[in-house]
Amino acid sequence: MKLTEKIGLAALHQFDPETAHGLSIKALKSGLAPAPGPITSPRLQTELAGLKLPNPVGLAAGFDKNGEVLTPLSRAGFGFIEVGAVTPRPQPGNPKPRLFRLTEDKAAINRFGFNNEGMEVMARRLADRPKNAVIGLNLGANKDSDDRPGDFSKVLAHCAEYLDFATVNVSSPNTEKLRDLQGKAALSALLGGVIETRDTLARPLPVFLKIAPDLTEAELEDIAAVARETGVDAVIATNTTLSRDGLLSTHKDEMGGLSGAPLFEKSTRVLAQLSQMTDSTIPLIGVGGISSAEQAYAKICAGASAVQFYTAMVYGGISLAADIAHGLDDLLARDGFDSVSQAVGSKRKDWL
Repeated sequence: MKLTEKIGLAALHQFDPETAHGLSIKALKSGLAPAPGPITSPRLQTELAGLKLPNPVGLAAGFDKNGEVLTPLSRAGFGFIEVGAVTPRPQPGNPKPRLFRLTEDKAAINRFGFNNEGMEVMARRLADRPKNAVIGLNLGANKDSDDRPGDFSKVLAHCAEYLDFATVNVSSPNTEKLRDLQGKAALSALLGGVIETRDTLARPLPVFLKIAPDLTEAELEDIAAVARETGVDAVIATNTTLSRDGLLSTHKDEMGGLSGAPLFEKSTRVLAQLSQMTDSTIPLIGVGGISSAEQAYAKICAGASAVQFYTAMVYGGISLAADIAHGLDDLLARDGFDSVSQAVGSKRKDWL
């Protein structure tokens, strides 16, 4: 991290977390961010569900909820970007404060509740997206919707023209009863509807499923079965956790989803389990606690074809994207892998 970025992060940490996040978006709009372009090499080039990625290091949903900084993010070193979550209608989300830094734990707790400007605004911004980037959208449901499963299909149909992939997000803990949609019957019906909508599009695109880390082995088996049956193109493991084990921060008892360093081991175990349950037949994207190339590599070796991160940028800055991609390239070379795909699942047993 450059000195200017360290100073910028220190300044942002003088503000409450949500204000700081807003200022970081403004900084990106103003061009005050590293712009090394997509980091790539023959080793890093990755194919994921038919998508050709310059590298397997992605930005997780939640950072750019409303698609405001697509161009600067596409130049920050990421191999792919996921924006959102977006719901059909705009909604304010939960009351503030709703985002908390857990500095001692290198973590964050949020209870945003899908605050966003809605699919109409997102579609207009996506229409002006950079064409040389891989961009996906995290689909959400309105809190007061009478048809939450239908909301996912509605957002997909409205925004699909401008997307490379879409993610069904039923794993946020901050919308009441949303995680109930991870049950086998409800999930099967929901995904079936989204896939049916996808198949009617002029240009069908991959559909991913994002799951929670707080699942029993039986629940994970059900999700693996539904993913196979419905033809989901990839599974993102995992979203935030409700667990608070081992936290030190005074904010540890705040309600919401915990992300960052404490999630790394839990989410990686879920990833490895899912890799074993699906017999590596469905691509997996590893998320949760990544803040270094070594951790990104560990996710890949546990079964992930690609990875995503977000919370680590609160403590390490946006330059982490390029740092992790470069470091991953070095680690693959060190271990004699000519490609990311050769490393996928190579140490899965270590996490089971």
